[in-house]
Amino acid sequence: MPFSGKLSLRDAIRRGLEYNLGAIGLAQAVRQAHGQMRVARSVLLPNLTGDLAETVQQTSLAAEGLKFKIQGFNLPTILGPYNYIDLRTRLTQTVVNLTTWKNYKSANESFHANQLSAQDSRDLVVLAVGGAYLLVIADKARVQSALAQLDTANALYQQAAQQRAVGVVAQVDVDRSQVQALTQQQRVTSLQNDLAKQKINLARMTGLPPNDQYDLSDDVPFSAAPPITMEEALRQAFEQRPDLKAAAAQVRAGELARSGARSERLPSLAVNADYGVIGTNPSQSHGTFSVTGTLRFPIWEGGRTGGDIEQADATLTQRRAELEDLKLQVEGDIRKVYLDLDAATSEVEVAQRNARVAKETLDLTRQRVEAGVADSVELVQSQEALAGAELDYINSVFSHNVAKLSLARSMGRAAENLPKFLSTP
Repeated sequence: MPFSGKLSLRDAIRRGLEYNLGAIGLAQAVRQAHGQMRVARSVLLPNLTGDLAETVQQTSLAAEGLKFKIQGFNLPTILGPYNYIDLRTRLTQTVVNLTTWKNYKSANESFHANQLSAQDSRDLVVLAVGGAYLLVIADKARVQSALAQLDTANALYQQAAQQRAVGVVAQVDVDRSQVQALTQQQRVTSLQNDLAKQKINLARMTGLPPNDQYDLSDDVPFSAAPPITMEEALRQAFEQRPDLKAAAAQVRAGELARSGARSERLPSLAVNADYGVIGTNPSQSHGTFSVTGTLRFPIWEGGRTGGDIEQADATLTQRRAELEDLKLQVEGDIRKVYLDLDAATSEVEVAQRNARVAKETLDLTRQRVEAGVADSVELVQSQEALAGAELDYINSVFSHNVAKLSLARSMGRAAENLPKFLSTP
């Protein structure tokens, strides 16, 4: 897939759906389930086979216990050798077999469940790739903030050094400013390293070479969540979530399998037929056929039917429990997402105000230091407060975006609904 060196959020999702190993594995599981369904269906369809046989035979009548004693005649005890050919087509058809029919319907439901599980894996890929993309954006913002703080720290250090040169401040103030600048340099290095590693993780998820030699073309700023109530989100989740539909399909497959096991006690009807030509050679052959209808009714099978019913019933009970547990999990996930959204929204608002106040405090403290009414300790504290406020804002925006992404996944159809939850400029 062509790549320009710029990775947008939409491209990242598209590449993740195409290349992610989890989605590929589930797609192959769907193929396997489809093959199993075809095998189960083949038992219900006519089976045609053909064969050509040539027989050369010599028979000992004495060995077969045939003895002829006719006075005046000497009958041979050996017949043959003689030969004949047989060209024949054979048909086998199940007419009535409820067990086979139910097993086919159960395999069809299992195939449908695997298809839905594959669809659900797409939502999981969207969540994973989208979360990784947002994390890279947050790390980029942290690096940019740290670089700005480093520029400020270097400027304050240069200012303190100049003031020391003219005897305005003490050497200890210069040392504090230098320590602050060096500390900020260490933060920049650490954050740049984290950013590079997160870009490598994102590259692996999207089928790109595992390096950080690319840029993100999208930014995902803070934006309010879509106006969807919790009740509406729950309703859409129960209607749209592919994993819930897959679990329900597994329950139906279990019910059909149990019904098929119970049908083993019922009679079944099959037809076998063949038609062919037989003779000593093709020019001296004649057509022959046979048709056999077989009605089979079980009498005693050593408890096999009861064992099959017990196994199928246990599997059905487990599938029903899994479906109920998944419903509770989906409801719990959505309720937790709304709690995260409310908390993150509040954190963003507080972080915005805190960052404005911290920046204003740093400017005022810097003026006080220049006027000689404050020392470098207050300046360092103000700078640290601004760095912490900016980091809190970045983290809160990241948490808010991840919560919206999680809500899109929790409601189902995350790939289609993602633009409604995460807006890019």
